[in-house]
Amino acid sequence: MSSLESELDAARRTISTDSYPMSVGELTNMYTEGDLIIRPPFQRLFRWDEDQKSRLVESILIGIPLPSIFVAQDEDGRWELVDGLQRISTLLQLQGLLDQEAFPALTLRATKYLPSLEGLVWDNKEDEQPALTPAQRRDLKRAKIDLKIVQRESDPKTKFDLFQRLNSFGSKLSNQEIRNAQLVGVNPDFVEWLSKLATHESFVTLLRLPDSEMKKKYDEELVLRFLYLHEMSDEQIVGIRNFQDGLQEFAIDLALNFNDDYKMQAEKVFKETFDRLGDADEKIFGRWDSAKQDFKGGFLNSSFEALAISLGYLVRQGADIRSNLRESAIEFWNLPEMTARFATGKSTEARLGMMVPAGRKIISA
Repeated sequence: MSSLESELDAARRTISTDSYPMSVGELTNMYTEGDLIIRPPFQRLFRWDEDQKSRLVESILIGIPLPSIFVAQDEDGRWELVDGLQRISTLLQLQGLLDQEAFPALTLRATKYLPSLEGLVWDNKEDEQPALTPAQRRDLKRAKIDLKIVQRESDPKTKFDLFQRLNSFGSKLSNQEIRNAQLVGVNPDFVEWLSKLATHESFVTLLRLPDSEMKKKYDEELVLRFLYLHEMSDEQIVGIRNFQDGLQEFAIDLALNFNDDYKMQAEKVFKETFDRLGDADEKIFGRWDSAKQDFKGGFLNSSFEALAISLGYLVRQGADIRSNLRESAIEFWNLPEMTARFATGKSTEARLGMMVPAGRKIISA
């Protein structure tokens, strides 16, 4: 057997799938009965506006075929939504089945082919607002959607990879949003813990991220980056060849093996690291301006890597650390290699290979 055939044989064994059409009504019943799972952190990624939701309803009513929905079967035989959140959530919201506080029942907008959808709701028994007719509601419920089912014997990492690939084609989700959406199906407690760490006061204060980055969960990605990198030796840091692939592999392994011992130790190191940096200077993740004798500008990855990742490693190792971290940061920015062009002129892997070892050397007592 050739090498390629062997690889194909091994890869095909990691995922088992089935496929068949199911009506919107059947999927709705599965959701209300707890057999179709949409995890709460996943639901927070529901981003469509009313126009997009209304266009989906229009497509179903006039018979435009929809793309397949992907679900993964869990150990209890339930289906966890892997891809199709916007479509399924729209149909559930239209029927008033999502959390009413976060997602009030949908009021439709006029569309290109069905302008009379404007102002309609699913069902208004009190006649206070115009609603779809019983026939139109039945048409929606009977509409078929093709389902791809990743069966429970499939490897969990393969399910994770499937979600990433599906969401890399035209998706506007950030890397961390995609990770969270699938990781919650592996271990929701891990995702909640990650989200909670991102709200630690000193961490939030130091990052000062704009709202646009917060909405993309970049703060949670930085927590994950810290967890991934702070345990590595200098040699391992320098040896990173594909950072995002390594981060994703680390995330799924950690979610699968998450336990109280790891949680306690990692949380302690994380909080001590950012508390110490916050005490040193709340603007320490900016660029040092020698003329103004202050840190200027917004958050920089290079500062985060040189200071937070380095300090976290030393804290975890119980190593001696310089007492004046602000002076350490200034010394870092005075290194010859820290030119104005450095941060934007290097790949993530090359930047890490330089920032982290340099930072550890400076911060060590």
